[in-house]
Amino acid sequence: MSAPVLTVADLGVRIGDRNIVSGIGFEVAREQTHGIVGESGSGKSMTVLAATGLLDAPGAVVTGSSTLAGAPVRQLVGASPRTLRAVHGGRIGFVFQDPGTSLNPLLTLERQITESVEAHRHSTRREARTRALELLEAVGLPDPEARLRSYPHQLSGGQRQRVMIAIALACDPELLIADEPTTALDVTTQAQIIELVRDLQRDFGAAVVWISHDLGVIGQVADDVTVLRDGAVVEQAAVTDVFDNPQQPYTRELLAARPRLGDAGPPPAPDAPVLLDVSGLDVTFSVDTPGGRTSVHAVQDLSFTIRRGTTLGLVGESGSGKSTVAAALTGQLRPAAGTATLDGTPVGDASMRRRISMVFQDPFSALNPRLSVATAIAEPLRTHRLADGRAARAARVAELLELVGLTPDFAKRYPHELSGGQRQRVCIARALAVEPELLILDESTASLDVSVQDRVLDLLARLQQELKLTFLFIAHDLAVVQRVSHDVLVMQAGRAVEFRPAAELFASPEQDYTRELLAAVPPERPRSWV
Repeated sequence: MSAPVLTVADLGVRIGDRNIVSGIGFEVAREQTHGIVGESGSGKSMTVLAATGLLDAPGAVVTGSSTLAGAPVRQLVGASPRTLRAVHGGRIGFVFQDPGTSLNPLLTLERQITESVEAHRHSTRREARTRALELLEAVGLPDPEARLRSYPHQLSGGQRQRVMIAIALACDPELLIADEPTTALDVTTQAQIIELVRDLQRDFGAAVVWISHDLGVIGQVADDVTVLRDGAVVEQAAVTDVFDNPQQPYTRELLAARPRLGDAGPPPAPDAPVLLDVSGLDVTFSVDTPGGRTSVHAVQDLSFTIRRGTTLGLVGESGSGKSTVAAALTGQLRPAAGTATLDGTPVGDASMRRRISMVFQDPFSALNPRLSVATAIAEPLRTHRLADGRAARAARVAELLELVGLTPDFAKRYPHELSGGQRQRVCIARALAVEPELLILDESTASLDVSVQDRVLDLLARLQQELKLTFLFIAHDLAVVQRVSHDVLVMQAGRAVEFRPAAELFASPEQDYTRELLAAVPPERPRSWV
């Protein structure tokens, strides 16, 4: 192996009297990838921000050493702002988790890419534009010449992430930092981004530090792995050693929590009558584009049923129409054609406000930060007059919190005092407050750590058994869908591709698109890169 590009030794971060990160050390060499993995709050991002000089938390004190090799060698801990400006964007490129917030919505893609080229390479505007075009071609963006004039909102999530990678590689950096770059993406786009980074790493020769909460992803990208917990190293070894012979219980827990194809699904559901019957659903809506207002045919002639007490997994890539189906069933969008009935009653009926409830993807934005947990859960109780008086509402709130595995004292807390998994449990409790017949879960575990996701999926299975709930479970990850679903509906470009019992579909998928989705799920073993 060549000499390390980045060497981190005894790195520590202290804020006030609290040690956030302590004793972290690792190395990464040219054309190598070092994975940093752990749950939310383990110190992954804090470690890399401190090691690269990007940490800007009030009162933070960074100790230890972080050395960037090359000409000249730079000590990044304690470096001056002038030194860091010369390094960031030039010698170190960054790809962050959410390209939607990382890209400037007011600037074209061309300007966002050429900015760093002009600043670090002192290129002319013409040279920088040529470089931007080369990069968009390298990251596989379709019609790159036209895309130079596009704005971020005109791209899909996967396309925006490709642009972020182009910006990060604009000045041929020696080191690429990838902080959860695929977490918000569907599995096929995730697989494409992983493959793209590996190809570009080979072409550009950069060292990569890849941060993730998912050991399945790390197994696809990393040569070596550092497992963090509570700001300290739990385990550090070659990726194959971590998968084949994990030394620590925490590492084994992370490995066991990964969703994997082949895991047992729910027990067979007894024969039950149809609860939701959707026939010929067609949804069209208008959007603004550079060429003017245009119509999007989001869902086309879609039909399916859900039996009472069962789970239908609705799966497909981003843009396939999954969330549009949920919006149509909950009255957020008016279908252009088709019917949907819940136990014989049209879903547009006013009574559906209670009979269909929904849990959204992001628990951080689903709860009002100004409202306590008690107020958030009690709101639907007041709206639908399901509990008379404060005492009755408080008792029902406590009952709902216990139902989702939280103690009644959580009622006094505010969203910022909760972890991601706790927030999602509160969102589930709030959705259950109206005692719905159908619960729609729209990517409700996609943003969670795999270990937290594992516990939330167990919670949903328990609630379905105890309360005889019916679920519409929307997801892009077939491994998760297999674990929870009795039946599966696969969608692509607004149309149904396959609608079959889960056991049959996973045993023998009939359509190429379904097979592509299955192939994109990270395998149980690390990928061997040659």
